[in-house]
Amino acid sequence: MPPAHHTLIVRLPPDAADAVLADALTTAAELWWPGERSPRLWTETVPAPAGSGTAARRRAAEARRPVAPGHRLRAVLLRYAGEHPADLVLTAGGAALDARSLRLVARVLRGDLAPDAVTPLDGPLPPDLRMDGETRRLASALAVAVGRYEGAASVRVAVPVPARDRPPYALGALDGYAVFTADLSPGRTVADLLATEPAAPAEGDDPPVLMLVAGDVDGYGDEEGDGPAMLPAGPDALPVPAHQVKFVKRQLASSAPNTPLSELDLLSRAESAEQLAFGPPRKAAAGPLRIDEAFAARVADRPDAPALTAGSTTLSYAELDDRAEELADGLYAHGVRPGDLVGLCLPRGADLVAAMLAVLKADAVYVPLDPEHPADRRERTARDAKVRLTVDDPAVLTGRPRRPAASRGPATGPAYVIHTSGSTGRPKGVLVPHGNVTALVDAVRDDFALSPDDVWTCFHSAAFDFSVWEIWGALLTGGRLVVVEHGTSRRPEDFHALLVRERVSVLSQTPSAFTQLAAADRTGGGLPALRLVVLGGEPLDARPLLDWFDRHPEDRCRLVNMYGITETTVHVTAATVTRREALAGSRSVGRPLPGWSVRVLDPYGRPVPPGAPGEIHVGGAGVALGYLHRPAPTAERFVPDVVDPAGRLYRSGDLGRLLPDGTLEHLGRIDDQVKVRGFRIEPGEIRHVLLEDPAVSAAAVTVTGGAGGDAAAVRIDAYVVPAPGAGEDPGSVRERAARLLPPHMVPATVTVLPALPLTANGKLDPARLPAPGARRSPAPAAHPAPAAPAAGDPEAPAAVLAGIWRDVFGVEEIGADDDFWDLGGNSLYAIRIGTLARERGLPGVALRQLYLTPTLGALSEALTGKA
Repeated sequence: MPPAHHTLIVRLPPDAADAVLADALTTAAELWWPGERSPRLWTETVPAPAGSGTAARRRAAEARRPVAPGHRLRAVLLRYAGEHPADLVLTAGGAALDARSLRLVARVLRGDLAPDAVTPLDGPLPPDLRMDGETRRLASALAVAVGRYEGAASVRVAVPVPARDRPPYALGALDGYAVFTADLSPGRTVADLLATEPAAPAEGDDPPVLMLVAGDVDGYGDEEGDGPAMLPAGPDALPVPAHQVKFVKRQLASSAPNTPLSELDLLSRAESAEQLAFGPPRKAAAGPLRIDEAFAARVADRPDAPALTAGSTTLSYAELDDRAEELADGLYAHGVRPGDLVGLCLPRGADLVAAMLAVLKADAVYVPLDPEHPADRRERTARDAKVRLTVDDPAVLTGRPRRPAASRGPATGPAYVIHTSGSTGRPKGVLVPHGNVTALVDAVRDDFALSPDDVWTCFHSAAFDFSVWEIWGALLTGGRLVVVEHGTSRRPEDFHALLVRERVSVLSQTPSAFTQLAAADRTGGGLPALRLVVLGGEPLDARPLLDWFDRHPEDRCRLVNMYGITETTVHVTAATVTRREALAGSRSVGRPLPGWSVRVLDPYGRPVPPGAPGEIHVGGAGVALGYLHRPAPTAERFVPDVVDPAGRLYRSGDLGRLLPDGTLEHLGRIDDQVKVRGFRIEPGEIRHVLLEDPAVSAAAVTVTGGAGGDAAAVRIDAYVVPAPGAGEDPGSVRERAARLLPPHMVPATVTVLPALPLTANGKLDPARLPAPGARRSPAPAAHPAPAAPAAGDPEAPAAVLAGIWRDVFGVEEIGADDDFWDLGGNSLYAIRIGTLARERGLPGVALRQLYLTPTLGALSEALTGKA
């Protein structure tokens, strides 16, 4: 498919005469295209020097302007202020002239070639697929660069090739293109890539988005771009920076043939160093303290101020401190000594917070064990941590003598252990020091305007690290902490009523839990005291927040999305979310907190270019001490910082990209990517599209099937919660998704739920999602359908085809109106249907036929007509 138009800019000397150029153009046009409307030479003066930005913008604007209908060619001579070279801008319709012919026109107008030396030739000719080494390296380099940015293992590049046996001065023949398909799979080498042969495009196949253009020694190319083929020019011509493509091209020319493609770098040494040093950690105002030391300062400041509310009980700072001291004495009496690990299996309430503080006062380390978790999980966690004592009844710690006075360890010592889910199914304990927590609070204190006037909630389980932020964020800034009873946290209407009653000003939620709270807020009245909402714990899709902003404008209630990891102390980055981000469906999680750093690196620890995806690595004040009793996983995930030899980075396992402005986009878990019919997909991308639907307020996506290696049986299932006022028809949701997603990413089923099931930590609980909603039920035939013939005619084509569909889809009943795609059809199922159809005496069924006649009845009629 030829491009819409070709443009060539030719530099002419200042003394080039307008009349001579005009006469040459008229003479040539009459010779080449007799009887057609002859092009004329237009002359314009640009009131600026040729090298100015004004001149460059004028040239670019002229190059973008298409040729008028009915014309083959437009010629514009641009002259500039002063004695400067002139530019001849030649533009031709893509179907009328090719780029090679346009260069011949330029040679004739400059006087380098006589018009009668050029012979016109109409019609396309077969392409010559031979490719020179320079073009091969350039196409390879472009593929490598784009593959790195897109995370693709295969990249197609269109390469311009001449028409085979083209006469030396042909004018009208269309230039062709070949498709260079680069295999960038792991283990491939430079020699493998450069041995790739281009292929002619398949009939009806769209040309690749990536395309090299024919070389032009008369234009504004540089020494690396000039030649048989070159990179397209213009600010948006390439999806990657051109200088990075050229840097890879030089490496391809100089590297040994057996060099793995993974060793090719997009960034020069200087650029890598600059990227590694980008956004260094901003230091907190003061050195971090121990948690109990920072709390003691708040007790000294305002001993009588309310510190904690649990149900009908409210404790002042002094009372909470006294209760913690009493429990610390009891811990000592039970043999707890500095550095020991203490399990806390207490329900949410004042005693749980006091016990946490007591463990820290005893210079020990607390290990939360949620009583709502299964007993086996609690026991396994306690065994893994090797706790010295598990506290499940604070009464056993009371009435003990005072423990002896002793100095406590430094802020770098451990404060708590929280266990995270592991890919092996075995939770890992993360050991976090005191100073990380106090540094976190100090990092956001001013930005979030945290003060003793704030009222916080402790909504989350103590075994979920979001609770660390809630509890110590409140108590280390002098605020009041409202502990939310477990049952209330599971009833959005009751929780909303608590927020109103307690006049909560700082609220922390996972996006899944906040979606349910926002639904309750529509009917629960206002939240006049709420000024700050912190969202974290899982990726945020901002689109559903528009309804929240209608009731809680941004100037009254700030909403902050925080990306974080247990291993980096709850939060790493922060981004204020406004209506603008919600409309855009932004994935930004903002910039690192003061004292934290973020780097995005490739699998070999090298920085990726700004905007390219890679693994998020976190450094700075929040990096944990490591995994408890797990030296091997600690060494694997907590790695040295190449910039700061004294520091460490945590390899998050999250995919992200660091943008040039310093903000981070979170792209999901690396290990969440799955293969569906040969395509690598990210379920989060499908969920993102579902949430953009105004009829959807919450969504989840699962990928199931494929047991026994049956790739065709892999199925994507979606679950949605309708938006207020929206209907409950899943068909409309799927139809919209089908318009926005490639076929292999369209959910096979969409199940409507009143709410998504959540874990104890407020995150989506995939295990509690119901079985997917049934695919469309077989439609009853209103009349004798082709797919349901008389019983005495079992060999009729319609009956045979119906049997094939039953076998392939595994259903008992099929109706004439059942749709191939609604039944979960895909390209692999189409191949199976076509094969079985031929085996059973029917004409083959092409995939295109299934697009045209997707229902069983329509397909039967089409095949009957062929038979």
